Amino acid sequence: MPPWGWWPLAIVGLVGFDLLLDGRPAASRFRRGLLFGAAWFYPSTVWMLDFSQPGYLVAGLVLGLFVASAAYAVPPGPGRVLALPGALALAELARSTIPFGGVPLSTLAMSQVASPLTPLCRLGGDVLLTAGLVGAVVALGALTARRWRAGLAAAAAVAAVLVVALALPRAEDVDTIRVALVQGGGPQRTRASNTSAQEVFDRHVAATKLVEEPVDLVIWPENVVNLDGPLAGSAAGRTLSELARELDAPILAGVVEDVGTSQFTNYSVLVDPDGTFGDRYDKVLRVPFGEYVPFRSLLNKLSGGALDRFVPRDAIAGNRPAVVETQAGPVGVVISWEIFFERRVRDAARHGAELIANPTNGSSYWLTIVQSQQVASSRLRALASDRWVLQAAPTGFSAVVDPDGDMRQRSAVSEQRVLRAEVTMRQGLTPAMRLGSLPWAGAALVLVGAGWLFDRRRRPTAEATGTPGEPLSPSAPAGS
Repeated sequence: MPPWGWWPLAIVGLVGFDLLLDGRPAASRFRRGLLFGAAWFYPSTVWMLDFSQPGYLVAGLVLGLFVASAAYAVPPGPGRVLALPGALALAELARSTIPFGGVPLSTLAMSQVASPLTPLCRLGGDVLLTAGLVGAVVALGALTARRWRAGLAAAAAVAAVLVVALALPRAEDVDTIRVALVQGGGPQRTRASNTSAQEVFDRHVAATKLVEEPVDLVIWPENVVNLDGPLAGSAAGRTLSELARELDAPILAGVVEDVGTSQFTNYSVLVDPDGTFGDRYDKVLRVPFGEYVPFRSLLNKLSGGALDRFVPRDAIAGNRPAVVETQAGPVGVVISWEIFFERRVRDAARHGAELIANPTNGSSYWLTIVQSQQVASSRLRALASDRWVLQAAPTGFSAVVDPDGDMRQRSAVSEQRVLRAEVTMRQGLTPAMRLGSLPWAGAALVLVGAGWLFDRRRRPTAEATGTPGEPLSPSAPAGS
């Protein structure tokens, strides 16, 4: 997992996981899957300890249950060559949807942003990349166990799908624009409760003064404009208008506004070169227990009021397409947490976005785990959409990612910096953006079913001959 990972290590780990499931009964597979998931998620979500120790323990267990369910869903014998890629792909897809709209942290796809399998993203997004990775793993496992036919068949299937992905037509460049991503800098591991909103705003105003003209689009991070009331007519609004006029360029600014005493909005708004406020996108996917509290009244009672103190207000979810119209063309906007969800970038691409902006704010997080995983997610979204992705953060990481998923520039944590780049606006939908994950989810279900069917057909032969690696006989030990 980012930030420590190296993509071949995922193969090593998953080969071990495959071997742990070999010949084990269902209860044992579930337990081993849960332990494997705990070893996967607890280290890679350790940043949660800084927010809530009980929350960290619960989150690791919940995420581990997805892996345990995948392990339970596969057969114990050679049918696993078919079933395991489908089961793990479905588990990863499920946790991008449930609970609370999805928690796709520390995903297998993130670990593969530098691997040779990344072209699979354009064909089937994270689901197909995950299935392709696990398919290569089970092929390797079968070959290691000298199940030559199964191993070669799995390897050939992965290779064939990869060739199809490589042969896909690419999106077309329609224009080249100059962009500037503004990072105001400042200390990491700070929160709104102990940070001056005016200081944060002033840092970004100062950094914007460093933008070199000419420029076609300036992107500010998420919620660095923090207001008690509406932006229009405020001092911050007037300052933004002046900056846009000085640069003769639109500024996409991240704003938070209070709505009464218990709610707020989180949006990105376009400040046009004439100083007027243009198109706006309100964040649709909110961070559970960060920007809102599910079942607030019940959970707050159980926590003795702690949740109301920790997350006193709920964000109002937006409901419009993830695109703003700029003078440079339509720009997709996926705010912070939303970049972890392929469906938000798909929404932007299907509504005409020719470039993806990811204004974010990771300044409150301990360590750089979340920021590194977010950059990895931006790289996955660039691959799947065949678009440039521009990530702007107040204290890092800000990044420029090209359509091949390569990171062209990245800032350091806490530095004041402007990332300036020439990028292309691109048109055309990849199959991943056009079709989404549903067809691949169906294919994954078919793989799981085919794995069980193959395993059942092989069971009588295995029991008669005692072939290694086949399902356990009833007398075999059932420990975990």
